[in-house]
Amino acid sequence: MSALEKALNHSKKIGVDESEVVVLKKKITTVRITDSEIAETKQNFDESYGIRLIHNKKIASIQTTNQHEIEAAINDSLKILSNLKPREFWGGLPFKVKSRQIYGTYDEKLEKISGSHAMDIAESMINASNNDKITTITGSLNIVTDDFELENSNGLNLKEKATYISGIINAESEFGTLPVSGIGHDSCRTLSHFSAEKIGTDAKKMCLESINPQKIDSDVYSIIFEPYSVGELLAFVVASNFNFKTFIEKKSCFSNNFEKKIAIEQFNLIDDPHASEGIGTKSVDDEGIETKKQSLIEDGIFKNTFSNLFDSYKEGGQSSGNALRLGIPIGKSSEPIPISSPHNLKINPGKSSQEDMIKDTKHGLLVGRLWYTYAVNPIKGDFSCTARSGIKIIKNGKIKSSGKSVRIIHNLATMLKNISEIGSDQRNVIQWASLPSITPSIKAENISVKSI
Repeated sequence: MSALEKALNHSKKIGVDESEVVVLKKKITTVRITDSEIAETKQNFDESYGIRLIHNKKIASIQTTNQHEIEAAINDSLKILSNLKPREFWGGLPFKVKSRQIYGTYDEKLEKISGSHAMDIAESMINASNNDKITTITGSLNIVTDDFELENSNGLNLKEKATYISGIINAESEFGTLPVSGIGHDSCRTLSHFSAEKIGTDAKKMCLESINPQKIDSDVYSIIFEPYSVGELLAFVVASNFNFKTFIEKKSCFSNNFEKKIAIEQFNLIDDPHASEGIGTKSVDDEGIETKKQSLIEDGIFKNTFSNLFDSYKEGGQSSGNALRLGIPIGKSSEPIPISSPHNLKINPGKSSQEDMIKDTKHGLLVGRLWYTYAVNPIKGDFSCTARSGIKIIKNGKIKSSGKSVRIIHNLATMLKNISEIGSDQRNVIQWASLPSITPSIKAENISVKSI
């Protein structure tokens, strides 16, 4: 009998109304790059357990890496339950799994990859970054395999194996007047779709083109945000506004705008759990609810939110299939209580090439990377971020020079209504331990920036 079955049987034996057990076997291969060479390669094999108990509408949770402690932990949790507040709205765990076949979420080559092969991939990232003007190269490669199993006392059983690969390079140069840097990245689910060379080439290009940056005057600009910077905004500013809990508690800047226009008509934001090679792609969420593609913003109109069982039950609704147990650096965890989160935030591409977007810009900036991005006033939609890498000054449709760092303090609701162009360069983006997105470049007007 497996540890999962023992946990469920023990919960039933001692009279717990409902129980849910998660077992996660995780293999993580990490190659760390420092000072332009591989500094460390390691492979970790972890097994962990997450248990949720519901008794008399009270909910307790357990997480452990020792299967021999599970029964004792369940006994202790049952004692603690008596001190907890009943969640009268709780509607029960699901009974069955409705799933669809999604190809390209598991690659045996990634699961069985050796440390030496991973090092070869990382070496290719480094080699593609090298240049006489590049002073140092840092970065990492992460390859993850999740063997995930979820079972509950209602008879639901879900088994899923998934693979992920993500790499990033930061190339730095002290060749010019000021130190500058450039970033390259790639992430996907199968080895054949991963490009180590592109990561290095992109990092090198951004870094070299940033040498000898010029001061950017504090002013109002048109800004072209490249995909990596758009992904930063989606993860740390945009996503939370479409969380059902945030929305219903009036903490979203769009809480009073449901079914109303909040962006330009050409803007569509989708949570797509079935996107090819998407880091968040899956057929069933981490509670056993079938996932579905849904528009959060459709033709500029606020259409949907995302939620898990708990938050939905609280308001008398149904889960949207967005219960996630997010793992680090990517993949799943055995967290006993899942959160509500999007799977793959996707912005539909437009028809504009970057070249065309630049030609249409009289007084603007091209921003490749954002740092320190956070909501200053989430309810109003105010946010702050710093552009430090890959900044270019645009004058009368041409790139004039690279630019020094600037701070952007703006408003999300205002920005969405001032998007002037959407790029055709859609790609996968994920920041460290953050939300995956699939996005093109976005050009927005009338954004104030401050010199640093």
